[in-house]
Amino acid sequence: MDRFPAVCLLLLAPALLSAQNQQAIPTLHANSNLVVVDVVVTDSHHNPVHGLTVSDFTLLEGKQAQSILSFEEHSAGKPTAPLQIPKLPEGVFTNATPYPANETLNVLVLDTLNTPMRDQRVVRGQLLQFLKDAPHGSRIAIFGLSQSLHILQGFTTDPEVLRNAISGSKGRPKASPMMDNAISGDTEGQDNPLLDMLSEQDSTRASLEQFLADQKSFQNQMRIRYTLDAFNMLGRWLSALPGHKNLIWFSGSFPVSLMPDGDLKDPFSVAADFEDEFRETVNLLSRAQAAVYPIDARGLATLPMYGAENSGKNYASHPDSFGKDLAAYNSRTAAELGTMQQMAEATGGRAFLNTNDLKGAVQQAIETGSNYYTLAYRPTDGTRDGSFRRIRVLTQHQGLQLAYRRGYYADTTQKSGPSATVPGFRPLQTAMMRGTPEVAEIPILLGVRRISAKPESTLANNNTHNEKVNGPYYRYLVSFVVHPANLQCNTVDANALRCELEFVSNIHDDEHGLVVSEVDNLRTHYTPQQAEEIRHQGIIVRQEISVPVRGEYILRAGLYDHISGHIGTVEIPLSRVAGLAPIHATKTDAPQADTPRADAPQKEQSAPAHP
Repeated sequence: MDRFPAVCLLLLAPALLSAQNQQAIPTLHANSNLVVVDVVVTDSHHNPVHGLTVSDFTLLEGKQAQSILSFEEHSAGKPTAPLQIPKLPEGVFTNATPYPANETLNVLVLDTLNTPMRDQRVVRGQLLQFLKDAPHGSRIAIFGLSQSLHILQGFTTDPEVLRNAISGSKGRPKASPMMDNAISGDTEGQDNPLLDMLSEQDSTRASLEQFLADQKSFQNQMRIRYTLDAFNMLGRWLSALPGHKNLIWFSGSFPVSLMPDGDLKDPFSVAADFEDEFRETVNLLSRAQAAVYPIDARGLATLPMYGAENSGKNYASHPDSFGKDLAAYNSRTAAELGTMQQMAEATGGRAFLNTNDLKGAVQQAIETGSNYYTLAYRPTDGTRDGSFRRIRVLTQHQGLQLAYRRGYYADTTQKSGPSATVPGFRPLQTAMMRGTPEVAEIPILLGVRRISAKPESTLANNNTHNEKVNGPYYRYLVSFVVHPANLQCNTVDANALRCELEFVSNIHDDEHGLVVSEVDNLRTHYTPQQAEEIRHQGIIVRQEISVPVRGEYILRAGLYDHISGHIGTVEIPLSRVAGLAPIHATKTDAPQADTPRADAPQKEQSAPAHP
């Protein structure tokens, strides 16, 4: 291909979007009044209940009954073949997802950040047992959570492939750097030689206790931050996949709320409030039709103060310590289990706590979560004031248990994304982390080709780079093609459009991490004529980015819609295009991002936000 692949992108965009949206089930968007609720109905033994009709359900928003406009029963069965994405030419990539809407997807999250190694081994063993006789045809993906989210195995129905992913090096137990006791997870009852040397009346002891508490608080806050970022990413990733999803989360602890400690000089120093971030993450998962099934990896709990690893020396020297540790353990455990219960209830899942049968918990989560009813309604209160709208689903049949998401936020049409509700929250920064799942809230066609035949000594315009990495460089052209139907551009006077978009191209390697970056913030105003053109051909923006000649590199490209809060990302090894002949980019292929045409929408640049 002699010319830049943006031409092919334009031709492929309509077909790709058609394949992407085929059979899609409606979901709640900021600019849509349709609310979709998946309801899992089980009997007293947690077995799925089939054969109910729309007349068996009553649906309320607040106290107001709602008319059910759409009703459908879904039962576990043989998976259908994934939809076919049109074959893309060399140098063209996409984040579009091909999975059909009538199939339940299952995601297993192995949480090594919040789970002691002792319990990780138990989880791994029971998962391998489960996969020996997993339900036929269940489509399952596996993720690992450490200080970032990484995929171990994409969706597959092959149990052997899943077993290999868990048995491989990436699926093995890992010590969490954020836990005081990464082996057992227990902190109560542990001796501290420094404290043992000091009496209760020694002012130095109080200062040391404060220091240790502050250090522990910081570690817990980082665990919360990493965990919320991971679930935020999962919510965005799953939102681009049609249908219902079961998100099965194996974790040892997750203290989302840290209460003030009255025994410290500064009782509130260890308190942290992540309520806004937690609420935003739960909202993303609910809108993605993802029900969370937390499974407590610790199994049946025992008091750590009686554990063999605790010598009791601390209790002998300080008799009050036992009571304090017991109270702290009960408070911590209640907060952790309460958070799991809260996330499960808010998203329509179920928490499995205090059980050693982890294999059975996975089986039950997949079985019940794959048999459900989908109800859709248009709220009688159509105002968009950002308030939380509580949902209740009732049935006239006695003895049945209903699990469903408990509400949604009536987002306004302006600034409805997470950045509007969580100050300082930067969703694109998390989504651009190398190795994390590609996000397809915004479907992207991406063209990547080298445009310099010979190495260059200087960086392309607007590139920032890691000073530890030097040239020479090859220059690459990265072309984004996005359909405006997937954006929330505002219509202004005379059918003109205004979009607020951020485009990022990052180059990574294994040694230095982020090597080169290009960030363009576009506040674009399209005239009525231009608006009509992009409705047919899409919005095309291209960036030039320099890549060192020596080494192996990864490109991660992303797009953030500042109005809707939606994201699209694509990640590719540059080795996939390194062997293609360099091409000559011309102005007829796509409007350049750094030198827009006189009649093209102007951009406002900002400093790179991804160091």
